[in-house]
Amino acid sequence: MADSPLARWRRRSLRFRLTALAAVALVLAFAVSASTLMMVLGRSLMDTVDETTRQHAQAVRAQADSGTLTDPITTQDGTIVQVIAANGRITHGTYGADRLVPLLPAHDRRRAQSHENSWFRDGEPYGIPGPLRVVVVSGDDGITVLAARPVAEIEKSLIVAGRVLFVGTPLLVAFLAGASWLIIGRTLRPIAALRKGAAEITHTARSRRLPVPEARDEVHSLAVTLNDMLARLEGAESRQRALVSDAAHELRSPLASIRLQLEVALGHPEGQDWRETAEGVLEDTLRLSRLAEDLLALARLDERGGRLARNEPVNLEEVVRQVVERYGEARLTACEPVVVRGDALDLSRVLTNLMDNAVRHATGKVEVALRADGELTVSDDGPGIPEQDRERVFNRFTRLDDGRGRDEGGAGLGLAIVRETVRAHGGTVHLEDAAPGLRAVVRLPPAA
Repeated sequence: MADSPLARWRRRSLRFRLTALAAVALVLAFAVSASTLMMVLGRSLMDTVDETTRQHAQAVRAQADSGTLTDPITTQDGTIVQVIAANGRITHGTYGADRLVPLLPAHDRRRAQSHENSWFRDGEPYGIPGPLRVVVVSGDDGITVLAARPVAEIEKSLIVAGRVLFVGTPLLVAFLAGASWLIIGRTLRPIAALRKGAAEITHTARSRRLPVPEARDEVHSLAVTLNDMLARLEGAESRQRALVSDAAHELRSPLASIRLQLEVALGHPEGQDWRETAEGVLEDTLRLSRLAEDLLALARLDERGGRLARNEPVNLEEVVRQVVERYGEARLTACEPVVVRGDALDLSRVLTNLMDNAVRHATGKVEVALRADGELTVSDDGPGIPEQDRERVFNRFTRLDDGRGRDEGGAGLGLAIVRETVRAHGGTVHLEDAAPGLRAVVRLPPAA
């Protein structure tokens, strides 16, 4: 099936389509302008002829009314004049003017007198080549003055002007279309540079950027936006690579421990405490399970790009009470009612991670408080964290030295999950000194 003209038009280059549209617009504009010019020029020339001819006729009428009219009538510009008496006889005329046949018949003269119009007449019957423009003026005693001028030269001038426009307009359109082709090509050159730069960027050239034009125009803004997007993609890829590398490193330890315990048990089965071996393998398996859950949670947060899985009213007081009840060593010092918008499961995970971190490092006291303005605090009386490290611990797979030394220490993902989740809910989280110990402060915006 043949392609439609519209489909072929859409497959054309942007440069061709813009140039074609510009050429069509120029053709239409020049056609309208040329026709308007010819019409206005013709009307202006005819009005000038009518005015001059009418002035001659009025001068002759004034002479006829005063009785000073000579015969033949003399004119300087070749105007033909006839003076017709009330009985319809031609009494006076210019040299060479017909003395028997008026330039206009009686009924046309009456119509011209009543409407003050000008008339076209063929000059051949009067020995004048080309058309005549006739003006009628009435005088005293029923006389009528007819004045006429040949307009063949005017018609020739209009024909010449029309030919000039007919020949010159296509040449001008072709010139302007060529200029448009060059200008549009030059305008699109930065876009071609962007396309070439994008084609040269591969998965191995992550630090490449697109060329930014010097002009502060829309193409400049597009290039800056695309470079920002490339920077974000590069950052996301770097984070993904770091996540994979850190996850592989974290997975090696429990897997190596499980393998070692099983190899020792199988190598010396007679002296092996199988219950102790099973407990050790179970502990490492639980560690792997927690790591897998944390990685899955981070992957889901990254996949959503900071958006919530659910956005519904959540009774934060109920969530806090349910989580704190699972920790016997924790004490709820305040729990004021507050409703926020978000995902109840994600908010429960935030508090669970904070509680696990507090219980892991506390020496004997863990306190939780919820205020009506959406501020949630989890405090412990442990060793705390130095001020210079309180922001760093929110990075993925970041654990301080004392945390790494504990067998029950996590993989360093808990606080990273907390920050990403709180940000998705439009809130903030930070750590501060609890004197003694550490306090995690989460602020969530209450629902309207």
